[in-house]
Amino acid sequence: MWKRAERRFLDVLASIYIYNEHRGYSSIDRVLKAVYARHPDEKWFVDAVEKHRRDERKHYLMFRHYFEQLGRMPYAVDRSCGHIDRLIYLTFGCGIDELDTDAVTADDELFFKLCRIIMITEIRGMNQLEILLTDKMVRSDERLVKIYEVIRKDEPSHWMPYRDWLNRNHGGDPRWNERAADWAVHKSLVLWKVPSLLLNPGLKRRTDWHDADDPAGPLLEAA
Repeated sequence: MWKRAERRFLDVLASIYIYNEHRGYSSIDRVLKAVYARHPDEKWFVDAVEKHRRDERKHYLMFRHYFEQLGRMPYAVDRSCGHIDRLIYLTFGCGIDELDTDAVTADDELFFKLCRIIMITEIRGMNQLEILLTDKMVRSDERLVKIYEVIRKDEPSHWMPYRDWLNRNHGGDPRWNERAADWAVHKSLVLWKVPSLLLNPGLKRRTDWHDADDPAGPLLEAA
């Protein structure tokens, strides 16, 4: 009985992560569009955002391979488990898919805000990994630990370039309301969403992979 509970916890956790990694790299495509349009000459920043995108895709594929080795699909979690989904909604008032990339590209303050939100999300992810990698149930799964260790190693390169770019361009530190939104999203995930998934007997698994509907294009192919 304990082993089943442990396996369900690890599957739910990995399902949340694979969802967020997919949303991460597909969302960064929007950031890249803005960076290419606004700052094509700042090669160091372009390169950093492209690396961030490649890493998120790499992490997604590691989780996919993890589930393939288990012989099962991830649980069908939705946007309510997406940190970036909910943080964008609370700070921009719309979902990621509805975010007006052209408006963000044309407005310095909106682009600064988007960079701050990405930075906050990645710092939150880095801090959460430190906690997970000390968890006994997580440590019991060597394959999952290896994935989290790779992500932990990559994380600093995912938020530091946004911090450095904001500093160079006077984009400011994260605002109090942005930090408050991050805190609220994190607490609701840990204290409500994860327990509700664990206790939901009707929670179903996905029937296809998250990237099944990814659009073909240069950004995806480059990954």
